[in-house]
Amino acid sequence: MQNPFKKYKPGTIGGLVLSIIVAILIFFTIGISYFYAYLPSSTNHGESITVPDIQGMNITELEKFLLDRNLRYAINDSSYSSDYEPLTVLKQYPAAGVKVKENRNILITINRVTPPSVPLPNLIDGSLINAEAVMRGSELKRGRIQLVRGPFLNLVKEMRYQGQKIEPGTRIPKGSVIDLVVEDGGSNEIPTPNVVGYTLEDAKIPIFGSNLHIGEIIVVGDTVNNGPIVILKQSPVPQTKMRAGDVIDVWVGKKGTEVPEDEEIDEDEDHVDLNEL
Repeated sequence: MQNPFKKYKPGTIGGLVLSIIVAILIFFTIGISYFYAYLPSSTNHGESITVPDIQGMNITELEKFLLDRNLRYAINDSSYSSDYEPLTVLKQYPAAGVKVKENRNILITINRVTPPSVPLPNLIDGSLINAEAVMRGSELKRGRIQLVRGPFLNLVKEMRYQGQKIEPGTRIPKGSVIDLVVEDGGSNEIPTPNVVGYTLEDAKIPIFGSNLHIGEIIVVGDTVNNGPIVILKQSPVPQTKMRAGDVIDVWVGKKGTEVPEDEEIDEDEDHVDLNEL
């Protein structure tokens, strides 16, 4: 009986074909094993980590914080904000909440140690309200208001930096505080601006722009849950005649909260320091 496997013996055409087929099967098996067994185990395939929120965190704390979560960071850029301490994280990528693999680099933008300088805008002979808006746009802060005799109410006559007169165009660090000298309008009385419905931040412009100040801030109702916090009531009421330097008391709470008509300031209510807002 003839051997059916004789044609697959080494040195024959059949043997060569068989060897090629076996080699292909071995290569295919190795490839499947690499991609579906070794590679997933070495790269934690299928495992993910939620990116934490690191904005506002100091870089000295960041490395350990991320290593504990099997993540790393790389500084991508630097910027400046007067609202944050130097060397804190201003931005991050990927954003907080995104799913990533272990050992992923989180790209960060950090706050500079030295703030960049900006030219002081020319506020002379402009209104105090305009000065507030211009300084905010230049990332400068309004400091003290000094009144001087003059016929025009709230007309800016002089700018001061660190107690000294400063000229427009002078370069100063971002976030610097600028004091303003303004005319008092002679003996004119000031109509109280209407700030009901404003947020406290927005109310500062018409109040400070009228040479008035915010006095007591009384919290009404629940302000913990979501919802805009606005001024619900003010005292004196709008259009009351006041003098420069007088104060306006305000009641704040979630929009739509009712304030009793006879609500007055008392010691049992929650009061807020303006500097905490």
